[in-house]
This record gives sequence, structure tokens and C-alpha cells, in this order.
Amino acid sequence: MGSIGAGCGLMTSEPESDFVHHIALFAALLCACIVIGHLLEESKWMNESITALAIGLGTGSVILLTSGGKSSHILEFKQEFFFIYLLPPIIFNAGFQVKKKQFFQNFTTITSFGAFGTLISFAIISFGATRLFPKLGIDYLDIKDYLALGAIFSATDSVCTLQVLNQEETPLLYSLVFGEGVVNDATSVVLFNAITKFDLSDMNTIIALKFAGNFLSLFVLSTLLGVSVGLLCSFTIRTLYFGRNSTDREVSLMILMAYLSYVLAEVFGLSGILTVFFCGIVMSHYAWHNVTMNSQVTTKHAFATMSFIAEIFIFMYVGMDSLDVGKWRFVNNSPGKSFGASVVLLGLIMIGRACFVFPISIISNLTRTSEREKIGFKQQVTVWWSGLMRGAVSVALAYKKFTGSEEAMQPANALLITSTIIVVLFSTMVFGLLTKPIVKFLMPQSPNVDHSQPSSPTTSIMMPLLEYNAHVLETEIRDDDENVPITTSLHILFNNPTNTIHRYWRKFDNAIMRPVFGGRGFISYVTGSRDVPLI
Repeated sequence: MGSIGAGCGLMTSEPESDFVHHIALFAALLCACIVIGHLLEESKWMNESITALAIGLGTGSVILLTSGGKSSHILEFKQEFFFIYLLPPIIFNAGFQVKKKQFFQNFTTITSFGAFGTLISFAIISFGATRLFPKLGIDYLDIKDYLALGAIFSATDSVCTLQVLNQEETPLLYSLVFGEGVVNDATSVVLFNAITKFDLSDMNTIIALKFAGNFLSLFVLSTLLGVSVGLLCSFTIRTLYFGRNSTDREVSLMILMAYLSYVLAEVFGLSGILTVFFCGIVMSHYAWHNVTMNSQVTTKHAFATMSFIAEIFIFMYVGMDSLDVGKWRFVNNSPGKSFGASVVLLGLIMIGRACFVFPISIISNLTRTSEREKIGFKQQVTVWWSGLMRGAVSVALAYKKFTGSEEAMQPANALLITSTIIVVLFSTMVFGLLTKPIVKFLMPQSPNVDHSQPSSPTTSIMMPLLEYNAHVLETEIRDDDENVPITTSLHILFNNPTNTIHRYWRKFDNAIMRPVFGGRGFISYVTGSRDVPLI
């Protein structure tokens, strides 16, 4: 088994007996993370990410002492392992469990935060690093390294904040934080892929335009591939109806098709993260409603479980890897450079988020007529704070960029890896510890409690992709009346474009998409039989 792993390039080769012992110990540590995280669930300070990091640091320290300072790892994985096995379930589950009603009602604001905000943060971090790093004596990085740093540290980790927020009490804030987090991850990875695959050594206007075109094409093609695979899975399950004989086939097909979307994107040179995210959204809207109730419960918890294990695995491994003597040996002569670079990056991260969170929030408020829908200052501060932490995506991107080959561990790469580890550790441990008290202080209890929001993931995921409020339903009824003049529809479109687009999409979805690909209303949740025949 150890030789197989080594042959695949996912882990270092070692005797099979040692490998099995290390796997057993690592599994035991993961169990400890789950148990301790549960015991500390009500803690004012701790959360599961911090718990996993702390256990990783503690275990790494013990191994470092017992090995005589030679190693801090139980197992040592190459960067491909993170991208092939650990990131896909995390991102897919984010798309699969996304609260679609709030997500699409606030789609414009979420996209502004997650896409345009990420680009602003990327520009500020990259530009600031090019100006400040040389003052620290770090003058041996090229333009691609600086741009890669901008993409790496633009990827946020809002898990700590989401663990504190209550979706029923603060539906708008929760949707903004969650939505921005998943769109931000996808944008950061697409941006990173565009940077690593493009020659930016001689930057000029033409190259900048080609780079922008490459970025947009990656974004669009990755999205289309994810949607296509999700629709294919939905059509296959709806047409063949595996649930008649075996729910195992339904569950297996959904899991494998989800992973296939990610692998296909990597094969075609696209962004697997973006592809698997949109595949998750499409599957939750169509495929999930085509399977039996047993399969629905199984898939929902299976995807969430895989995502949970992958995330604590990454944080625990980062805790161990932060004590890797091989990396620190390169910066041993000038540790101040590594810490200085980390301080600069943390400062740029905070400035970069402030430069887009508050301006975009102000612009968003100008377009909202209801005071209840506006983003208050305390909510803006919470959104700003939620994106200061760096986690799994930043770590995986840094490892991919700076440890991607055997000869990659050079002083420059070691410096950037150690700086990344310091930023992730500090932001997760310090900012993460402060998240609960700060969010509780800022948002002790929202006056805008919307009890109509789904109270559980199961209820939420059964919601239609695009919901209406009472005003939209009334508008749709009026539009069906032949006596309503055309100017009324135009008036509604200009005064409330989001709800109007939602209404037309809903008509298209009900008339074209659902009869072909299934979805809510076409499968009986009680008997598992078809309610509406195929067209």
C-alpha cells in the first residue's frame, strides 16, 4: 500500500509496516480532533479549525523531539494530494449545501464581494508586496511570484464566522459571508491557474489583455463544464431511475459524477474548483430531487462528512508542517525576513478587504429600497472580519506553487512557504479565537429575524433554486392577465430587475428544465415514484 502511494506521487515511500502504523496514528488524531472539537463546541474561543491546528502543532512538536529534530510529520504528502483528494469534497459540499434562496436573492452583492472584491484584494496584495518586500531585503522574486502571492492570499476562510452566525437571525449576513466565501475560493483558484499557466515575464498591454481573456475563458468554461456534468447526472438518474432496485447506485453515481466533474476540468486545463462548485449547485437543484428519500439523506450527510474530514485533515497537517525543519533551515540565517513578509502580508490582507467590503456595501445599499435589506455598518465589519482568516485553499495553492517539483525547495520558495504557514497559523489561531466574541459583540441579536427561512440544511436544500416573495407572486399573477399592459412588465423590470429575472427563470425552469432533468415536484418524497411523466 505504501509503495502504491509512493508510485502515485502522493506520499513519500517508506516500509509498508511503518506506513500502516502512521496511517493508524493519523486516523486516531483525526478522531481526537472530532471528539475534542465537540467538547469545545460551546467554548467562547475555540472552534474545530483551531482545535485541528493545535493538535497538529502538539503532535508535530512531540514527533520533532522524539526524532531528534529530523522530522515533524507522521506522513508527508505532496501538494497533488491536496488538490486531487482533499479540496474537491470541500468545494463541492459548499455548492451542494448552498442556501439557494438567499444566495440568489443577494446574487449581485455576493458576486461583487466574491469576484470583484477578490480581484481588488489580489491587486492590492500583489502591488503592495512588490513595493514592500524589497525593503525587507526580499528582492529575488519575479512578477509571477508576486501575482501568485496575491491570488494565494485573496482566498478567504470564513468557517469560523459561519460557526457563530445564526442563519435564522441574520439571513442576509449569513448569505453574504457564505456566498462570498465560496465565490471567492473559486475566483482565487481560477486567477491562480491563469497566472501559473501564462507567461508574464514581459508584461505589457497586449499580454495584460490576453491574461484577462484567459482568466474570463477559464471562468466561463469551468462553469459550463460543471453545469453540464450536473445536468448529465440529473438526466441519467431521472431517466434510468436507479432507486427502483438500489439506492446504492444512486448515491454512488452522484458521488462519482461530482468527482468526475473535477477531474475532467483538470484534464482540460480548467479550474476544477469552479467546476465542482457549480456541479454541486446543479445537482442539489435537479439530481438530488430525482433520488429516493433514503438516497437524499445519505448523499447530504455523505458530502458534508467528506468535506468535514478533509478540512480538519488539512488544518492538522498544516500544524505539523509548520514545524518542518527542512523549510525553516533555508530561512535560519534570516528568520526576520520570513516574519517580516508575514506581517506585510497580514497588513495587506486587512487593507485589501477594507478597500472593497465597505465601498461595495455602500453601493449595494444605494440599490436597496428596504431598510431591512440594507447592509448595516456592524454587518459590514462582520463581513470584513470574516475574510481575514486564511485556510485550506491558501495552503493548497501555496504548496502547489512553491513545492511543485523536486528542485523547488529553494530559499525563495522556502521563505514564501514559511510566510504562508505563519499567516495561516496567526490568522486562524488569533483571528479565529477572537471571532466568537467579536461577532457576538457586533451582532448580539439581529432585530430582522426572518423565521420563514429554512431551519435545517435538509429544508434549505429542498427550496427551489430561485424563490419568490409575495410581491413577485402577485406580479406573476398580474402578468398572466391579458388585460395588464406591457408597460407594467417594463416598469417592474426597471424597478425590481432581480425579482423579474427570477420570475422569468422560474418559468423557463418549470417549462423546459424540470420536465427533462427532474427536480422538486417530479419525484414523490414518500413513495419514490414519479409524479409527472417525462415529456
